[in-house]
Amino acid sequence: MARSLAVKPGPSSERAVILAASERDAVKTAHLIKEAGHYANICGDLAELEHQVASGAGLAIIADEAIRTADLAGLTRWLNEQPSWSDFPIVLMSEKGGPERNPEAARLGRALGNVTFIERPFHPTTLVSLVAAAVRGRRRQYQTRQILEDLTESEDLLQTALDAGHLGALELHLPDFELEASPTCKTFFGRKPRGPFTYQDLLDAVHPDDRARRSEIVEQTLRTGADYRIEYRNIWPDGTQHWVDVRARAVRRPDGSIRSLVGVCSDITARKTAEIEREALLAQLAAERTALAELTATLEQRVEQRTADLMKEVAARERAQEQLRHAQKMEAIGQLTGGVAHDFNNLLMAVMGNLDLLRKRMPEDPRLRRLVDGALQGAERGASLTQRLLAFARQQDLRAVPVDLGALVRDMSELLERSLGPRITLRLDIPDGLPAACVDTNQLELAVLNLAINARDAMPDGGVIEIRLAAWQAKNDQAKNDQVKGDPALQPGNYLKLSVVDSGSGMSPDVLKRAIEPFFSSKPVGKGTGLGLSMVHGLAVQLGGALQLSSAVGEGTTAVLVLPVATTAPAVETPAPAAQKVKRSAVILLVDDDPLIAMSTMEMLEDLGHRVIGASSGPHALDILRSNQKIDLMMTDHVMPGMTGLELAAASRELRPHLVVLLATGYAELPDGTQVDLPRLAKPYHQDQLRERLDQLLGQGGGQLAAATGTDSLAAPSTLSPSP
Repeated sequence: MARSLAVKPGPSSERAVILAASERDAVKTAHLIKEAGHYANICGDLAELEHQVASGAGLAIIADEAIRTADLAGLTRWLNEQPSWSDFPIVLMSEKGGPERNPEAARLGRALGNVTFIERPFHPTTLVSLVAAAVRGRRRQYQTRQILEDLTESEDLLQTALDAGHLGALELHLPDFELEASPTCKTFFGRKPRGPFTYQDLLDAVHPDDRARRSEIVEQTLRTGADYRIEYRNIWPDGTQHWVDVRARAVRRPDGSIRSLVGVCSDITARKTAEIEREALLAQLAAERTALAELTATLEQRVEQRTADLMKEVAARERAQEQLRHAQKMEAIGQLTGGVAHDFNNLLMAVMGNLDLLRKRMPEDPRLRRLVDGALQGAERGASLTQRLLAFARQQDLRAVPVDLGALVRDMSELLERSLGPRITLRLDIPDGLPAACVDTNQLELAVLNLAINARDAMPDGGVIEIRLAAWQAKNDQAKNDQVKGDPALQPGNYLKLSVVDSGSGMSPDVLKRAIEPFFSSKPVGKGTGLGLSMVHGLAVQLGGALQLSSAVGEGTTAVLVLPVATTAPAVETPAPAAQKVKRSAVILLVDDDPLIAMSTMEMLEDLGHRVIGASSGPHALDILRSNQKIDLMMTDHVMPGMTGLELAAASRELRPHLVVLLATGYAELPDGTQVDLPRLAKPYHQDQLRERLDQLLGQGGGQLAAATGTDSLAAPSTLSPSP
């Protein structure tokens, strides 16, 4: 019989009512619920669901797409008008997750109240578990309803008994001794039922012969918490004497102290026995009501706290998993990008070297020269592309020195204004007294220009771009917050923030999330490489800082470069000494394991008038150095199988301590912590750059060269061309 009541509509029904987007989903859901031992009804539309819920049900299972555009006024009205014991459970199936990630789910949760979210696709066990939990909760609500009904009936019976027995109720609140007396109680002291009656009035009414005894019992009750019981005479305002029997019990606070004395009084001359029975009933019911209220309050509090803790744990776990996946993806892309850029640099080296030689030796044919110049421009654009890839991979060869960022930005203002065009207003907010930053000047200028060009492209109808500089200190908690945002692990310390703020169209959350990924671009095809922000991000991280992006659609974008403060002051610029022209032919040992690169470089060196000895590996080069062959300079690649260029340079110094060594490398591939005291030449390079570097090194003299060059390097010329 009980099972029949649970599966049908009615005041104690435990059945589930289902509203899905399709009949197939509804049937499948009902089947899963019935297999788990529960009962389910399928509703064709929202109106039928509202009717089924109102007729009695244990829970509702609703697909969010079935009610996304529906009028929920009827359902929410019924939910809002539920009795106090009822909190009708709803399981909401969503394809976009709960309120943490789905604003629509949050709106439905607020509208429907007691909602549990389940994200599709879901495991059948999850749905069955949620249904079972909802049924258990609904069953407890039915039990609470029965208890409240019984309690209300008992209170009505009590009040009837008090009225029938002519009992007066009173409550004495502590510690202020404020008295609350019922109208009947007041009549027992000769007062009007609706008139005032204070505790002092009661004390004044006590017969003088009974006052000491009553006072002693009151003090004992307050001291021990024992029930208050006394019979005494009181004098009415008309002078007549009456006997009252007053009985009260202490009600305690959670800390154990007495909150009040609650009791009754009666005229013992008429119905003493009946009043004593009713007093016991009152005390028993009061205790049961207090216990039930405390149990209900504690249970609700525990459930709410546990639910909040679980939601926090789920949200934290999802954030951590998302950050881990993003970091792993970016690390893998960075490693792949660095390797591809290195190989591409070597290929461009061969292309540019051979084109340089070809241009010098081809006949004076304007058409041929245009073709060769076009090929060289393409190779240089490829070299620029590899620089951006290496910047993203944090493997570009940087020369970080103390730089006054305020002066750098002011010096760039004219170039920026020309690049942005007349429809863009450029504003600078650069306070005085800022410390120097430790940056690579050329790469930072390119990064600022990239950010400004991106800002311009976001404002096709014109607008304002503001460049701000500000000092900032990262503390331990701030560094942790930056890591949560996806920035690198910023170390606590002093930084400068270079912000580029535009008033353009802004980015959606999805676009903002992918903004620094290489080759991702929101611009039309052919309007950008998708490497601009990737390069800026990689540069900032390689310098020990971060790139922070914030944007909202229609509200513009703010790009913030966080750069470390330099520990030394910027060096005073002095004119670089002119390289001495070398008139003699030098003997150069060329070491490179790539035959294509070796052939191209050897041709360029011989074209410059030098005699070249080739070696395909480090051990091969050492064999040549052990001979009596005269060698003025050794030019070596770094990444070679068996022995790197650095290892070869170190071994060569043991054989020929004063030998000049030039390290030709494609990117910052040197191990962490390596102190390089070799001059470097960045690949790919032109023959003019090679000649200039050789003239510089051979003109200084071999004996003093290592100390003179130190960690100096000659990179390919950096032109300030934007990279969207």
